[in-house]
Amino acid sequence: MDTELARTFLTVVSAGNFVSAAEQLNVTQSTVSARIANLEQQLGCVLFVRNKSGTTLTAAGRQFQKHASTLVRTVELARHDVGVPRGFRGALTVGGRFGLWEQLLLRWLPVMQEIAPDVSLRAEIGFEADLMHGLVEGRLDIGVMYAPHRRPGLAVEQLLEDRLVMVSTDPDSPPVPGLGYIYVDWGPEFYARHAASFPEFPGAALTVNIGWLGLNHMLLNGGSGYFPYRLVRPYLTDGRLVQLQGALEFSLAAFVVYPEEHDPEIFGPALASLRKLAAMS
Repeated sequence: MDTELARTFLTVVSAGNFVSAAEQLNVTQSTVSARIANLEQQLGCVLFVRNKSGTTLTAAGRQFQKHASTLVRTVELARHDVGVPRGFRGALTVGGRFGLWEQLLLRWLPVMQEIAPDVSLRAEIGFEADLMHGLVEGRLDIGVMYAPHRRPGLAVEQLLEDRLVMVSTDPDSPPVPGLGYIYVDWGPEFYARHAASFPEFPGAALTVNIGWLGLNHMLLNGGSGYFPYRLVRPYLTDGRLVQLQGALEFSLAAFVVYPEEHDPEIFGPALASLRKLAAMS
């Protein structure tokens, strides 16, 4: 079977519909439909039921998902083995949200290199949809993110819980969103809680999808916003930022996602050291 068909199938599963899958694969929707039709013809069964909310796997589709993941991951593992740099016994590709690289994964890289110097590392940044797609396909070995989707064959483990605190360059700022407030998109859960907590807030003049961007804009130009305490702690210490007293706080859980079936000699040290650093954050 052509692995491109299996990849397309897994992309539709991850994306939830044919349109989003086509965008992720940079092909037309008709191409995705043709590939799935070809796959269904080869297997002699229907894999998806289309409805208004997207696509739903049939019983046969759920069964094939396990085999498709195994097929694609086997190919990726073969590429990993063939592509392992000379002198290394293995390789890991690790992806995470930008905000989770700061003060966590960036600290983890040198630790991992010290405890497993014979494991080659590849580091990537992405959002949840990209990271989950990479994990389902087998391109990523470990993903660290805020809102993972549970998928067969993948273990999802809470790694830490971020405290989102409201900080400002002006100690006299009100403890609610107002002028100069920067809205950082920390994901759908934060959006829902933020909207419920500040129903009268009309919206921010500046919205960013990466915490680093909002934080650096605030440090350069002033303002306020919600950020993980572990990220802003150095700026609170040196006085460049203040934590606004009386402001609401939000919690945001971060998770590590990895294949249930993995090589413990490669993944074991990586996961153990990541858990240890997360506990210290």
